Amino acid sequence: MAATSNWRKTARPFHMSRRKHSSKTTPGRKKNLDLMAESPEDVNKWVSSLEKVINNMHNLSNQKKSEHWIFSCIRKADKNGDNMMTLKEVKHFLRQINVEVDDSYAAELFKKCDTSNSGTLEGEEIKQFYYTLTHREEINVIYGKYAQTEGQMSDRDLLNFLLNEQREQATAEDAHRLIEKYEVDETAKQNNCMTKDGFLMYLQQDDGCILNPAHRSVYQDMNQPLNHYYISSSHNTYLMADQLKGPSSTEAYIKALLKSCRCVELDCWDGANGEPVIYHGHTLTSKVLFKDVIKAIKDYAFKTSQYPVILSLENHCSVEQQKLMARHLVFFLGDALVKKPLGDTMPTNFPSPEALKGKFLIKGKRLNKLDSIFTNNNVIEDGTVSEEDEAAECKENSQKEKPKKSKIKLDKELSDIVIYCKSVHFNSFEHSRENQAFYEMSSFKESKAFNLAETSATAFMHHNMDKLSRIYPAGSRTDSSNYNPVPMWNVGCQIVALNFQTNSKEMHLNQGRFLPNGFCGYILKPEFQRSLSSQFNPNTLTEGSWLKKKIFHVMVISAQQLPKINKEKQKSIVDPLVKVEIHGVRADNASKETDHIENNGFNPMWNKKFQFDISVPELALVRFLLEDHDTASQNDFIGQYCLPLTSVQNGYRHVPVLNKRGDIISSASLFVHLMLLDAP
Repeated sequence: MAATSNWRKTARPFHMSRRKHSSKTTPGRKKNLDLMAESPEDVNKWVSSLEKVINNMHNLSNQKKSEHWIFSCIRKADKNGDNMMTLKEVKHFLRQINVEVDDSYAAELFKKCDTSNSGTLEGEEIKQFYYTLTHREEINVIYGKYAQTEGQMSDRDLLNFLLNEQREQATAEDAHRLIEKYEVDETAKQNNCMTKDGFLMYLQQDDGCILNPAHRSVYQDMNQPLNHYYISSSHNTYLMADQLKGPSSTEAYIKALLKSCRCVELDCWDGANGEPVIYHGHTLTSKVLFKDVIKAIKDYAFKTSQYPVILSLENHCSVEQQKLMARHLVFFLGDALVKKPLGDTMPTNFPSPEALKGKFLIKGKRLNKLDSIFTNNNVIEDGTVSEEDEAAECKENSQKEKPKKSKIKLDKELSDIVIYCKSVHFNSFEHSRENQAFYEMSSFKESKAFNLAETSATAFMHHNMDKLSRIYPAGSRTDSSNYNPVPMWNVGCQIVALNFQTNSKEMHLNQGRFLPNGFCGYILKPEFQRSLSSQFNPNTLTEGSWLKKKIFHVMVISAQQLPKINKEKQKSIVDPLVKVEIHGVRADNASKETDHIENNGFNPMWNKKFQFDISVPELALVRFLLEDHDTASQNDFIGQYCLPLTSVQNGYRHVPVLNKRGDIISSASLFVHLMLLDAP
């Protein structure tokens, strides 16, 4: 679309992501396409049309998504576009959907469906071919066991299934609701029965998913103090790639916020023309204007979650540009910026996420105590403060000799909008207990945090009962890799900051941790991490309320429509295997895997049983990892799904499959049977 010069000056471009990668694009990373329209009306038409397409795709049932994928593959295989399929095209189609069959089987399947003996499949024959291909014996066996009413599953049969297999506290009304919701045959519905097609539809939707449907929305108490929650947090949020020469972009903030990240980082430096900029200091990473970042944060902060966003400032700026930072924050964020404590008296504890809905908190240095707001004591003897731990580390890394403890001049305007997240240096847990106010928080480099979690786990947990802790990756991680966040959550750390721009196992765990509770970016910590009487230590388990021993039975049954790993090689078919991992306290960490299935990514079947002994289920995450087996090199990643053990539903469940970026692969799923039982 051409753009006029007048509109170019005033229009804000809107963004679309496309999946096509150029040779310069990092593999697996989306490339952005910026579009510009000639008028605001055209922008609105584009946006509303794209949103409609996206919403329609999101609202497709799993069965419709599966059919859409199957028939799109059929269209690709129909080389001459005559709506008929030859045997050669059938073989091409089977490779498209990740199935390797020998010639005789392909010919047999073709002949079975070619009822007209025309040598091609068309119309109903293609439909029959599809149904033959998608036949699932494991579903037939389960359905046959419980369909005791003239070959169908009556409401009583379905209730029996829900009580005995799914272990749900179900009633007859629940069975009626499921039939009404999922049954596709009107006659069966009128007779309060569920056909096999309706049963499969139920298993493939939210009610039959591994994630407890009640946890898809906010279900936890959101009125506890802020420090009682794990908070989804990012590090170097501005970066799209590595920390040496990668691009900085407002797009990185948008992506993180849309993933419900509730704490973003802003590395602030003096920029040209008096305007502060954000980038990774002393490197070749590109720069982005501070004010542009604040605008983007304002626009996207509460699209996915209404709960508060913390802006973690790493301040390297001169006083003059700090003044501008403060003014930009106040101007662009307006009333959403918390500029004074809630209430009329000096608080003794944090407000809750519920009380801070739609609000922004600034984390940074402050020149005086918070109670000065109420005592009118604004006298500041010295306008300098010690640098942030991470900022000081950044400076140390850029200099040959380690300097003495760095000091910076701090602007009062910027200081005054730091309310609940005043940054202070950590000395010891004893020092913090005796000297730190609740709103004074420390940042820990990963190495220091992991050492404290290993040697002083209970003290660390008690520290986090009334204060916030932020953990950040070591500066040596120039490739923007991540540390394991689980040990940090195990000691109650709230702001466990990860590089959101890096697709990694650690980010999968983070996504899993924050998947329930409406994906709002806040998860209430277990009671034993909030109670002052608790002596919980994740490294050496003792008796206590945290010890709720369980046995977790997992049967990996089958998978459906797994994606091809190497799409360039038409004959490349995956040899899938499944790993089931438990991530939690040290005693619970475990991993078990199935054998691999040769040349079948379409409907591989394992029927493999595993058992895991769980001691602290409230801290455990379960992760399903699908890999393409390779005897000569490391297995290739196919997909994964992670969630807290406490959000797992028992029984026969479909598990969604996510790609490396954490996006759902709509056509793929894993079928399992799960049982979480009290240990004898």
